[in-house]
Amino acid sequence: MKTRQQLGKAKRWVIKVGSSLVTRDGQGLDHDQIAAWVEQICDLREQGHQIVLVSSGSVAEGLVRLGWNQRPEALNDLQAAAAVGQMGLVQAYESRFQRHGVHTAQVLFTHEDMADRNRYLNARSTLNRLLDLGVVPVVNENDTVAVEEIRFGDNDRLAALAANLIEADLLVLLTDQAGMYDSDPRQNPDAQLLESVSVDDDRLEGMAAGSGAYGRGGMITKIQAARLAARSGAATLVVGGQGSDALKQIADGEVTGTLFNPVNEPMAARKQWLAGHMVLPGKLQLDDGAVKVLKQSGRSLLPVGVKAVFGSFHRGSVVACIDSQGREIARGLVNYNSQEVDKIKGQSSSQIKELLGYVDELELIHRDNLVLVG
Repeated sequence: MKTRQQLGKAKRWVIKVGSSLVTRDGQGLDHDQIAAWVEQICDLREQGHQIVLVSSGSVAEGLVRLGWNQRPEALNDLQAAAAVGQMGLVQAYESRFQRHGVHTAQVLFTHEDMADRNRYLNARSTLNRLLDLGVVPVVNENDTVAVEEIRFGDNDRLAALAANLIEADLLVLLTDQAGMYDSDPRQNPDAQLLESVSVDDDRLEGMAAGSGAYGRGGMITKIQAARLAARSGAATLVVGGQGSDALKQIADGEVTGTLFNPVNEPMAARKQWLAGHMVLPGKLQLDDGAVKVLKQSGRSLLPVGVKAVFGSFHRGSVVACIDSQGREIARGLVNYNSQEVDKIKGQSSSQIKELLGYVDELELIHRDNLVLVG
């Protein structure tokens, strides 16, 4: 667990700003606020920090430019708004950073970029190279082409995945709240700001508040993002970003916002990639014995421990492992397709050849390709 002073000196930061901040709750880009963030980021760079900026706001800005008063429901309307708004968003950041002599790069991701291993590694290489060149990557979801079923859902999660990608030391989520409270401060005037919490605290979800009208996130997504970022060892700070010097305060080691502390050792990079998947094509329901073995012994998953197979998947797919109550406890790369797994489930590995006519692997999921998530 690092102190605030240590976090302030962290080399690699991922900073995320939400739609409500960037667009003044949907009224259009707040150029004064953007200028303030850019100035602080440039100061951080002068101090030796490397920064990846994840910025929401393309859809909200597009709505303003198109004269639409409400967020549309039709996917093509949302994609059109994103395409129009992204132009203004990038232009705003580019012009401000150029005033400080700093180059920026636009990086747009979709879920497929993170789900495909080769594209994931390419994205990591690109971001690392941009940082080495002294460029500030400005990252956003590619809302123009992403479909609802496979989108990140909010930029909090995207920012956490970016932190995993570059092995950042610190994830900063700038929001319209001062941090996380023990209850919704908009409804409870006695709500208390939490200074520091552990990412694995089961009480956090019960304290989380909802989201605003223009963003898709909320405090619950920030909790999830903090847990995802913690898998690569990054601490997360949820801090109020409106009209403040929050980034400077963090760099100075001041106590501001809510600090989410990682509690476990960082995962291997491959397992971080597995844990970051959002869309899984299938599930394997395990018996109680297999659940216990995976949780306590870190062993591979064998066919004998599988009770039921759900979905359609192929060899090499990332599938979920669930317990008898349907709770996901692990996920990993499966060595057989769904039809084959259905034939060998509940059987000893020695029976695979007799049941399938061949043996590829004795394990359904090897422990090196399996990560606990529950």
